[in-house]
Amino acid sequence: MTLNIENAFEEIPEIALSWHKSKKGAILATVIETWGSAPRRIGAQLVISSEGEMEGSVSGGCVESAVIFEAMEALEKGQSKLLEYGVSDGDAFAVGLACGGRIRILVEPVGSVLPLEILEELVACRASRRPVAYCVNVKTQERRLAYKGYEARMCTDLSGFEEDGQTFVAVHNPPLRMAIVGGVHIAQALVPMAQTAGFDPIVIDPREGFGSPARFPGIKIINEWPDEALGDLGKDHRTALVLLTHDPKLDDPALVFALQSEYFYIGALGSKRTHAQRVERFQRKGFSQTDIARIHGPVGLNIGSATPSEIAISILAQIVQKLRLDE
Repeated sequence: MTLNIENAFEEIPEIALSWHKSKKGAILATVIETWGSAPRRIGAQLVISSEGEMEGSVSGGCVESAVIFEAMEALEKGQSKLLEYGVSDGDAFAVGLACGGRIRILVEPVGSVLPLEILEELVACRASRRPVAYCVNVKTQERRLAYKGYEARMCTDLSGFEEDGQTFVAVHNPPLRMAIVGGVHIAQALVPMAQTAGFDPIVIDPREGFGSPARFPGIKIINEWPDEALGDLGKDHRTALVLLTHDPKLDDPALVFALQSEYFYIGALGSKRTHAQRVERFQRKGFSQTDIARIHGPVGLNIGSATPSEIAISILAQIVQKLRLDE
């Protein structure tokens, strides 16, 4: 039995599809309800193969062994299962929580319970960055994908039960992206922090000396003018834009594009004086006060940050604040 919690949790449906198609068999386990200090949030997933391979987590390690046993039985019988576990205070402490709670888990073998065509469509939506909800009625066992009707859940990444108490809705939004314009020192600190927080960072800088693999190993780098690069990425609402060049020649074209997009966050480096000058420029360009107010400048929360790493922390905190608290 192999446990690998470090793998990207966002890729669980993709792994399940791959395992199923390679004849390993795959069972998806999803947290559908929690009470108290549950180790993992609703919607967290675990996939298990018939060979005992395991990716993801539903409890941070507290009940995975029990879930594997139940999943193997579900795969053998071709049936879904609803499991409920209590997480003791001791187990909760071991995964970093002050006290325990309870979790409810839905177990679904791929093919016999979760139709292959639904999983394939779900994976295709995720690959094309199309928001979708997976809906399952735990009483009737009806399963479907929904593209409309759950707008409030989609906006807040909030999986959970509907008011009927039977329909569980799992939100599958496109992965969060962070487009960073300017491969400067702050960007070097921000990129690994963004990855840890679940963002896919992209560094944009036409200056190859700044935007280089040596400075950002393993990160997608686009050595084009920011407005052109952003145009290729698209305008979806799951993208945060951070401008760090401190140069209007690079920042302003990107801002013009961003203010016409659905980006949920736009931030630009610079002092209050610099931002005031930026505001004047964009007023002259014809942008409204509402448009300009979308720009967070100076970028980041005011925590008295001074070093590149501290500034990066303040930026990431402000982005998460915007994502989670601004509805």
